[in-house]
Amino acid sequence: MNVTAPLQAHPSQRALLFTAAALPLAGWTAHGVIWHRRLAVAQRDPLTGAQRRDGFERRAQHLINRYGNAALVLLVDLDHFKALNDTHGHAAGDRALTATSERLAYWAGTRGVVGRLGGDEFAVATRIGPSRRELRLAQLACVLTEPVDVDGRLVDVAASVGAASPDVLGTRELSALLRGADAAMYAGKHSGRAVLAGPQHTAVPSINGRRAGRPGTNALGQAA
Repeated sequence: MNVTAPLQAHPSQRALLFTAAALPLAGWTAHGVIWHRRLAVAQRDPLTGAQRRDGFERRAQHLINRYGNAALVLLVDLDHFKALNDTHGHAAGDRALTATSERLAYWAGTRGVVGRLGGDEFAVATRIGPSRRELRLAQLACVLTEPVDVDGRLVDVAASVGAASPDVLGTRELSALLRGADAAMYAGKHSGRAVLAGPQHTAVPSINGRRAGRPGTNALGQAA
């Protein structure tokens, strides 16, 4: 009785089989890459490229948990933003927002995260040790006042900056640090300097986590 030997696939056939098997995996890999890219885009503000609020809060809290007392949280408001829009047009306002986001991202560095919380309000979380805070905050205050180029003409801009750190306020909770930074920013409004929150800023009355009287709050205790 003759026994037929098992058929051996030709090398070219084996290559074809491996390729066919790899195609579904490659397809899913490409799908995953596309999905993650779309998700990353959806988490960013389309005008400035900064993180939206939810994305910022997640990344900022992670950064604070990781770096502890070396973390620094900021709130930044553009000064006289409505007047800038009214005087120079919305294109100038958009350019001011974009430039501010770019400047904050550069200042915060690769360890930091920048979020646009709405309107002309930004938040930043980054790693800056206690010994360098004063210098770095002074540098940021200067950078944010550099004129913005709008179609070949320079437009003046200004910003108010409040900062908060876990070691000074005694907390690593992002919401508490943002409240402190908010109060510090208001204390230094239109002064041209960045203000680091101290214990006195945590005693400022708040409504739903925002300073009482701040735009977006009202007597009913609801925040916009």
